[in-house]
Amino acid sequence: MGNAFVHGFLLALGLILPIGVQNGFVITQGSVHQRFSNVLPTIITASLCDTLLIAVSIFGVTTLSFTSPIVRLVMGVVGCGFLLFMGWSTFRSDAGSDDNPGQTSDSRVNGEDEGTLDPSGRAWSRKRQIWTAASTSLLNPHAWMDTLAIIGGSAVLYTNWRLRFSFGVACVLVSWLWFFALALTGHLAGTRLLRGQAKVWLNRGSAVMMWGSAIYLAVVLWHLG
Repeated sequence: MGNAFVHGFLLALGLILPIGVQNGFVITQGSVHQRFSNVLPTIITASLCDTLLIAVSIFGVTTLSFTSPIVRLVMGVVGCGFLLFMGWSTFRSDAGSDDNPGQTSDSRVNGEDEGTLDPSGRAWSRKRQIWTAASTSLLNPHAWMDTLAIIGGSAVLYTNWRLRFSFGVACVLVSWLWFFALALTGHLAGTRLLRGQAKVWLNRGSAVMMWGSAIYLAVVLWHLG
């Protein structure tokens, strides 16, 4: 179970690091609220949405792989391909560009303009936070596609339910910890901390973890074959 947990943790961390619209919204809300407790609706909503996407990927679609080795192989190959592509896209993204093709929600890839977020610095109501956090997570087709392909494609390695559950718990844990840390960072330091060179190195670190996960996935698929 330990290997599955570490695999899920590193994979989810690599997917969630790049700063796209979802992460940008969380850190912005952290910076505009005077009390950290007021940003909890954003954090909890984003985390719950990511949990839902991960659960659907791991325990829904990929359940087909239990009964069909061919499905497991195809999903694994697709997941490996997505990891390589998203790693390359994320590595090439630079600090001067608002587009980040490598961001997954929670897993999750957003690739949207941070400028679409509220630039006024005004605190948002709880209802508006919840609606926006949910929409940036669940109404993004890229987030669904990449979560299903990458996390779901990687989960097919684990045909044992206990291992798959351990893998999923690690992915979910990353989302919750990351959104809390991101909001707290925004609250303490403002949005400037994750701009410029810091953002570039975040993206590069994310790309390396994606490539490492792709290699691990390919090696395991080879042995399973």
